[in-house]
Amino acid sequence: MNVRRPIPTTALAGAVALGLVSLSACAGTSDAADGGKGGKLDVVTSFYPMQYLAEQVGGGHVAVETLTKPGVEPHDLELKPKQIGALGEADVILYLKGVQPAVDEAIAQAGVKNTVDATTLTKLEAHGTEVGHDHGDEHAEEGEHAGEEGHDHGSEAGADPHVWLDPVKYAEVAKGVGSAFAKADPDHAADYRKNTDALVKKLGDLNAEFETGLKNTATRTFITTHSAFGYLAERYHLDQEGISGIDPESEPSPARMKELQEIAAEEKVSTVFFETLASDRTAKTLAGDTGLKTDVLDPLEGITDKSRGSDYVEVMRSNLTALKKALGAK
Repeated sequence: MNVRRPIPTTALAGAVALGLVSLSACAGTSDAADGGKGGKLDVVTSFYPMQYLAEQVGGGHVAVETLTKPGVEPHDLELKPKQIGALGEADVILYLKGVQPAVDEAIAQAGVKNTVDATTLTKLEAHGTEVGHDHGDEHAEEGEHAGEEGHDHGSEAGADPHVWLDPVKYAEVAKGVGSAFAKADPDHAADYRKNTDALVKKLGDLNAEFETGLKNTATRTFITTHSAFGYLAERYHLDQEGISGIDPESEPSPARMKELQEIAAEEKVSTVFFETLASDRTAKTLAGDTGLKTDVLDPLEGITDKSRGSDYVEVMRSNLTALKKALGAK
């Protein structure tokens, strides 16, 4: 990921003191732009995966706004003072610590009582570009690259925050969000529980689709520009090979490119994946050198008109289709 430029703490504190500024200018795809008006729970989310949870769990009882506009790479987000100040007016803040350091710091300064960090609702793990090589010792050497190629978003102990790409872990987070909403708005607790149950079932069905679709494949290895799919790879017994662990648009070393060429040949890899919100240049370079195809594997950090689907479930199903094709699913 791109190097983030943290906002000084003094600037954040001053911005929070501004207080009563609307977040309407930075609203995401939610139509509920009235904040806490109409008796709705005013929920501010950090980026799309949290927005989707808030909308699904909250239903008609919440007004959801997100700090990250559609099409903006979440890790590059720099908050405006009025956005930082308005955080203090939210009824609930839902975010995922470790993805957006500038947002993490602003939320800490806001001091909102009902602040929910999604990383506390499931267990995080450390993943690097060699994720998934726990099925044997044939790739033991690749572990040497974890330190220089590892995927670190600044979360504690190098933990990978991309939990939403595993439907099972995402469902665990959803349950926690449901409990948080019920606590913040007890009058509608029953509806939040009902909505949570429906979402958990939907994610359970999605998990079953992935398990079935990826059970028998010609290869278990996929190459991607963005090492965001560690949890997904682990869940479905796949091997993720990332071109660039930290920054999907950075230039990998010649040694890494050579290594990936060897892995592609050895593991019968057919496709190099890139994402919708970052350049496909590196993927095309590797694909051109190895005679491979390129395709999109969406890390679902935002929904745009280029996304292969209109919401989380649709895009995840598109990802499944792309993986089945690339891995030679039988």
